[in-house]
Amino acid sequence: MDSETNLRHTTVAPHEIFSLGGGLPVRRLGYGTAQLTGPGYWGPRHADPRDAVAVLRRAVERGVQLIDTADNYGPAVAEELIAEALHPYPEGLVIATKGGVVRTSADAWHIDGRPESLRAMCDASLRRLRRETIDLYQLHRLDPKVPLADQLGTLLELRAEGKIRYLGLDTIGPEELAAAWELAPIASVQNRYNLLDRGSEELLGLCERHGIAFLPWFPLGNGGLAGGAARALDLVAERHGAGHGQIALAWLLHRSPVLLPTPGTGSLAHLEENLAAADLALSPADMKLLESAADR
Repeated sequence: MDSETNLRHTTVAPHEIFSLGGGLPVRRLGYGTAQLTGPGYWGPRHADPRDAVAVLRRAVERGVQLIDTADNYGPAVAEELIAEALHPYPEGLVIATKGGVVRTSADAWHIDGRPESLRAMCDASLRRLRRETIDLYQLHRLDPKVPLADQLGTLLELRAEGKIRYLGLDTIGPEELAAAWELAPIASVQNRYNLLDRGSEELLGLCERHGIAFLPWFPLGNGGLAGGAARALDLVAERHGAGHGQIALAWLLHRSPVLLPTPGTGSLAHLEENLAAADLALSPADMKLLESAADR
């Protein structure tokens, strides 16, 4: 990786840029690392880690400025691959990771928001990523057994120590975001959201009003964008000479300026397809057709 590369000066249209936390400008279409791990986000996906390294490097070569990961992808696998592929990091590359969930198997997810646990998880992520500061540190889940003030208070302490720059939350509701906002500045949320699953519309509206980034997970519906929207996707895709997945990503980019999709893949070819979605200009008629079909 060429350490002289300055991603912050990549020439892109203004609407493609979002200022994360008000201080980190990134291209809105990023890359997620979950698909670099195996089934259940357990272990590596590729027998040869060079395959994953190639995907990460190509994403950055293609202008990706936001990479989203988590300490429990693997566990640890995804963060270690990021460092192997991209360290020393080019200027302007933003890495977001998550803590607060412990994995003991491919099927076991244990929420742990105790202050001592969050601190240890953050320190471990810093070591694996080979960074002094994590750009965006997100609570992967809120721990119902630990006061919210204690969980966010720990992240604020880590921020004061220079270990994290911005705070984010994963899988929350509007009321939880409002409560969190009273305790700490929240730069991002992550909830499931795509063309066919828009249950977080109220949360999206709240993010728009406060300038909070919304990183939709399963932006492609985990491969399940079909049903009532299939015909609409066919028609719009045909108009643009694109695939269903590209149209679904373009829909997110057009739907709201705070949506920052980070689709994941372990395939170089699929990566190129996903990133090409940023070049699609959907018309108001396209958007109306897609949204009306998804509502049926």
